[in-house]
Amino acid sequence: MRLEFDVESAGGDQRIAVEIDNLVVAGWAGRDLAATEHHIEELAALGVPRPSAVPLYYRVAENQLTQAPHIQVLGPDSSGEVEVLVFSAGGEMYVSLASDHTDRKLEAQSVALAKQVCAKPVAGRAWRYADVAAHWDALVIRSFIPENGAQVTYQEGALAALRPPLELIAGYLGRPAALLPEGTAMVCGTVGAIGGIRPASAFAMELFDPETGRRLQHRYTIETLPEVA
Repeated sequence: MRLEFDVESAGGDQRIAVEIDNLVVAGWAGRDLAATEHHIEELAALGVPRPSAVPLYYRVAENQLTQAPHIQVLGPDSSGEVEVLVFSAGGEMYVSLASDHTDRKLEAQSVALAKQVCAKPVAGRAWRYADVAAHWDALVIRSFIPENGAQVTYQEGALAALRPPLELIAGYLGRPAALLPEGTAMVCGTVGAIGGIRPASAFAMELFDPETGRRLQHRYTIETLPEVA
């Protein structure tokens, strides 16, 4: 899958194109192991199978990546999930934004399948990882949904709550590494939904850098297709 990004940098903006043939979704990526275990138990009570490892690296088809402003889903039970996206190009790692849109009803059968059946929207802008690595924990991810005629905050949290990307990359590769192999993209975990997980007709998300005031943003609409048998 070919993705294109406008890269914001102090040295000047540039446009890059990358070919992604390996998409990895890092699940259960919280730093607080006790909180992660509590969340696992909550979901298990709802019928969601426990992960076989923490963190767990789900593989999703690369053709599910999209930078379009609109996706289609089957049935009314899916929802977005804001996450940082990391990838490499030209020997350098970059940071962008993605939504791990997931079918919540299907999660009770298989989390991996629930992730696979939904498109993964990706922002069109990115930052150099080197520009934000020193203050990574201070970065904030947020998402917003329309509800009762207003836009409400759906998720919000600092990246300090999640494992840093180099730790996740090392866990996936089985060895320490300074960046992902080119051709691989990884989404790096999310924060809880405020007021509970629920569907919406649109999903807006951002990565905010409080040190510089910069934001990466993306918004997409969701069309629900009818379930027929």
